[in-house]
Amino acid sequence: MMKFLKIFLAMLSLGLISCQATNQSSIESENPKIPGKKIRVSSGSSVSTYAIFVTEIMNIGLEELGYKTEPIKQLDIPINHVAVSNGDLDFYGTHWEKVHNKFFTENGGEEKFQRVGVAIDNAVQGYQIDKKTAEKYQITNLSQLKNPKIAKLFDSDNDGKANLTGCNPGWGCELVIEHHLDVYGLRNTVEHDQGNYDTLMGDTVARQLQGKPILYYTYTPNWVATVLETDKDVVWLEVPFTSLPKEQGTVSEEDTVVEGKNLGIAVDRIRILANNNFLADNPAAKRLFELISISLEDVNAQQKLVQGGETNGKDLRRHAEEWVKTNQEQFDGWLEEARRH
Repeated sequence: MMKFLKIFLAMLSLGLISCQATNQSSIESENPKIPGKKIRVSSGSSVSTYAIFVTEIMNIGLEELGYKTEPIKQLDIPINHVAVSNGDLDFYGTHWEKVHNKFFTENGGEEKFQRVGVAIDNAVQGYQIDKKTAEKYQITNLSQLKNPKIAKLFDSDNDGKANLTGCNPGWGCELVIEHHLDVYGLRNTVEHDQGNYDTLMGDTVARQLQGKPILYYTYTPNWVATVLETDKDVVWLEVPFTSLPKEQGTVSEEDTVVEGKNLGIAVDRIRILANNNFLADNPAAKRLFELISISLEDVNAQQKLVQGGETNGKDLRRHAEEWVKTNQEQFDGWLEEARRH
């Protein structure tokens, strides 16, 4: 009797195990594919708050695919390109196709990494001055600063030259500004102020609030546009003709015209730069990168939060999470498509 009972219990146990295995298999089949399980991903960003925000959105998507994302490394833009090329970083989330082309080609180009998707389209750059001064002196074109009297209006350090709040060394846009000072004949009347862009622009905004003339380089998306509104506080300056550093490749006047004005810098696309080996090993991540798209308006809205004081890492991550929640249906569609790869 005891022997029979043991055999019965053993058979019952096997049946339960078989049932559990079947149930577990059924559960797993119902779960979405987890392509990035146990795979760590490293990302890089500049110190710009919009860039960290955008990269966090990408990391949230990767996490939903099962990847383990490392904290974003904030590096100088050229270093981000070197790191992705070498495989020290898997991707850099805000590569400007035109402005950063020099860093792309100098670090191996397509043999090392790829530009994937278009995270932000229609990114604009150029030169602006305050609307009050523009209207009073009828200033519409950057070339008018060749006139010492016009240039002196924007002289903030009393050396007789216009002070142009410019671009951080290493960003790529500083090379454009330096090129323009040469080809437009502005070296004798304009000086390019460089340093920390956010700090310099803080001083520039302060001068505008004091009613003083201002001249500066700017780009979108960026917090500046939320404080100095185009056509209300400031206006774009045109350039006399299109001319850009040769590293940017062929750029026509059509590429630099925005709403009928030739701003002198090509309208750009902000793309994801990813290491070739990472893309080859992670087709789901590649597909997500191809699909991610964030509107310029949404990034500018996030930049208003930054201008309101929400600037630390936790704030920027929360902004990304809130963006995902607002765009949940679209975001889930990207994930569903990525899981198929």
